[in-house]
Amino acid sequence: MEKEKMLAGQLYDPADEELSALRLKARKLARRYNNTDEDNVEELNAILAELVPNRGEGTFFQAPVHFDYGCFITFGKMCGANFNFMVLDCCPITIGDNVIFGPNCTLAAPMHPLCPQERNVRVRENREFYNLEYAKPIKIGSDCWLASNVTVCGGVTIGEGCVIGAGSVVTRDIPAHSLAAGNPCRVIRQITESDLMESLEADT
Repeated sequence: MEKEKMLAGQLYDPADEELSALRLKARKLARRYNNTDEDNVEELNAILAELVPNRGEGTFFQAPVHFDYGCFITFGKMCGANFNFMVLDCCPITIGDNVIFGPNCTLAAPMHPLCPQERNVRVRENREFYNLEYAKPIKIGSDCWLASNVTVCGGVTIGEGCVIGAGSVVTRDIPAHSLAAGNPCRVIRQITESDLMESLEADT
C-alpha cells in the first residue's frame, strides 16, 4: 500500500516494511558493485541486472553508485554515468537513450511537505519514529548530457538533446535541444547544427 502511494506521488511512510526491504536490497547490491574491480565486467553486469533491472543495452555506470531502490528507474540503451551517480528513485524516473552523466550527478525525486505539521518526525504508539514524504517523477529525453555536479529535482522533464552545464540545479522543465545552466537552471540558448565541431573544423 505504501509503495503504491509512493509511486503515485502521494504522502507515504518510507519506514514501511516492504519499502525498507527494497532499499536495503538496493544498498547491498550497490555496495557489492562499488567493491567490484572495474575489469570484472561480467560480475558488474550481473549485479546491475539485479540493482537496475530496467536498463537498456550498453548502459553502464562507473562506481561508486548509489540507488534508493534501483527498480523504479528505467534507462534506455547506451547510457552512462561517471563517478558518484546518485539516484533517489522513490517515484518513477525515465531516462532515454544515449544519456550521459558527469561525476557527482544526482536525480532526486523525493519531496517534503512545506508545512511542518506534515513534514516533522512522528512517534508511533510503539515509540518508533517515522515521517511522511512524497515524490515527483523525473523524465530525461534521449541524447542528453548532464555535466558534473548536476542535480535534477522531482517533477522535472528535460527534453531530448539537451546539455545541462556543470553545477546546475534543475528545478523546472527544460525544452528539447537546449543548452541550460545555473542554480536554478535556466535555458541559455538552443543547440543547433552550427554547434557541430566537425563543421567548425571544416571552416577553419
